[in-house]
Amino acid sequence: MQRLYYLSLTVLTAFLIWMSQGYLGTVNRTAQAITPTEIRGVWLTNVDSQVLFSSDAVAATLQQLADYHFNTVYPAVWSWGYTLFPSTVAKRVTGYQQGLYPDLEDEGRNEALENAQGDRDMLLEVIEQAHSTGLSVIPWFEFGFMTPANSPLAERHPEWLTQKQGSLPAARLYQQGRHTRQWLNPFHPEVQQFILDLIAELVSNYEVDGLQLDDHFGLPADFGYDPYTIGLYRREHNGQAPPSNPYNAEWTRWRANKITEFMRRIFWLVKDTRPDAILSVSPNPADTAYVNTLQDWHRWRVEGYIEELIIQAYRNNMTQFRAVLSRPELQEARLHIPTGVGILSGLKNQPVAVSLIQQQVQAARDMGFGGVSFFFYDTLWTVAPGENDSDRASTIQQLFTEPRVRTRL
Repeated sequence: MQRLYYLSLTVLTAFLIWMSQGYLGTVNRTAQAITPTEIRGVWLTNVDSQVLFSSDAVAATLQQLADYHFNTVYPAVWSWGYTLFPSTVAKRVTGYQQGLYPDLEDEGRNEALENAQGDRDMLLEVIEQAHSTGLSVIPWFEFGFMTPANSPLAERHPEWLTQKQGSLPAARLYQQGRHTRQWLNPFHPEVQQFILDLIAELVSNYEVDGLQLDDHFGLPADFGYDPYTIGLYRREHNGQAPPSNPYNAEWTRWRANKITEFMRRIFWLVKDTRPDAILSVSPNPADTAYVNTLQDWHRWRVEGYIEELIIQAYRNNMTQFRAVLSRPELQEARLHIPTGVGILSGLKNQPVAVSLIQQQVQAARDMGFGGVSFFFYDTLWTVAPGENDSDRASTIQQLFTEPRVRTRL
């Protein structure tokens, strides 16, 4: 009888311990789940900006962002046909190790600055300084498959370029503002290998927190009529040529599927090389992205290739802004992965009123999104008509009054 008593007491004690551990575990998990998180990002570029051009500027910029309670930077690392970090892959393919300092008029490198700065590793500086101040670093492949028309990349590898219908060389050209571009063929195996090699080099050599691809990681819909792609399409369609209508539904789907398959390869390359690094995408809204640039990012998200989504909601009034955020694919995405809102803080000589920026940040929060990122750093501080420097800086500071960790999976 006494043995039964002690056995019962032992069972009861074990049960109470189990219950308390389970309860405390639930409390801890609940506390952890409700810890405030928010993506607070900003893009850093080498165009219309000086912040990446010296070690002192990098240090001052990142310290300011940390002081203002940002937690993420997206520095450009692939732009104007050059890497913005020392790259043996780029050296082999383009003849240049990097091109951090652009010559925008000639769409090339600023040779004087490149020579004066030597082999300065901007990305390493950003990572070391950012991590020391609590900022995450997610390098941004800004140009994707796009390259200046006269870049060494385009001139050395014309077989890698795709084109519209029509005669060369005009059929290869794509006008973006005052700049003339060409597009690498995302369906060409050598182009894919080049991009994969760049990414492998980046995530292997640098302690990055992720990789970001944007709206240029696709292809304008009227491209894809180069000999290689036509031949590939014929082989998969019993000799039939692609439709002459670039917006034909099947032709669009075929090309979009090829890009989705390449996204899968990039995702697994990143995860196999640096498992804790995330794959982030900053596209246009889904309908525009799919129809105009063959980016089926909704499918990328469904298939698990996106671990962070920052939608480019660059709109100049609140009605249009909220309409973008209300789209069903975005509402669905924010329930499954960290989904932030890209907010335009201004362009060169086109400042955005800080009151509008403030309203858009609040709307993103009110609508349940996981944070925001601003395009781009310099314009955050560029005063619009009727503002002054101190008031604008004070308003930006008030956006993030307390530190917050990044929203994560």
